[in-house]
Amino acid sequence: MTAVATWNVLHRVHAENYASAMLDRWPAEADRITGVTAEIAAMTEQVIALQEVSGDQLAALRAALPGGRTVHLLRYPRTPEPRRIPTQLDDRAEHLVLLLDGPGEAVAAEAFADAPGKGLLAVRTPDLLVVATHVSTGDDRRPGQLAHLARVVAEAAGDGPAVLLGDFNADRTVVAAELGPDFTVTALPAGAGPTRPREPGAPKSQWIDHVVVRGGLAGRDAAVRDVHGLSDHNPVRAVVGRPPSPVATSGRPSARPSGGSSP
Repeated sequence: MTAVATWNVLHRVHAENYASAMLDRWPAEADRITGVTAEIAAMTEQVIALQEVSGDQLAALRAALPGGRTVHLLRYPRTPEPRRIPTQLDDRAEHLVLLLDGPGEAVAAEAFADAPGKGLLAVRTPDLLVVATHVSTGDDRRPGQLAHLARVVAEAAGDGPAVLLGDFNADRTVVAAELGPDFTVTALPAGAGPTRPREPGAPKSQWIDHVVVRGGLAGRDAAVRDVHGLSDHNPVRAVVGRPPSPVATSGRPSARPSGGSSP
């Protein structure tokens, strides 16, 4: 079994451009980066996918991560540009990141053709293929990106096990339908907090970050952790692995209880 997690940590320029409520909670980005870094460094999952990682945030993570944890990343070709107020970031680059306990070999790292700030990062470990992804919102680009993601995973994993972790910008039902029948989106328990908190009555789903499995894997023990506004998303975690084999039966009738009498 492998414990996994995914978290969109929110790039500061995106927060500034869209006047995110996070700005009021964390007016100093250096303080927020310290808080985000502490949360990630304390995570015990063996695989952690991160979206919207700025250059400043990446540098803080590299300095704080415990030994033995490897860092794989995709730097997007697009660098977010401040459009509303000057940014506090020194390094505005944006990355998709996978943190692994142990070795891994990157087999795919690409921005989507129609979205230079969204994409996928696939790394093969000794046990499975792990993929971090960030998918565009809306029906114009998302279905094609998910179809491409499914093809990349099929080519890289074959019939082997794979887990996809990320911000899919759609609810579980939509993601399952658009990825196709080979993929299973791990369900959150009833009453789980939102992965993307929004104002009451907002038209978009509040559960858009997912753990998706393929190739005989199953996900369980899914949960959302409230990070109290460090980002506009909350981390999602789960445990993935092969489901237990059904107990074999011989087909013979059960033995008569001891002490019973014959007719």
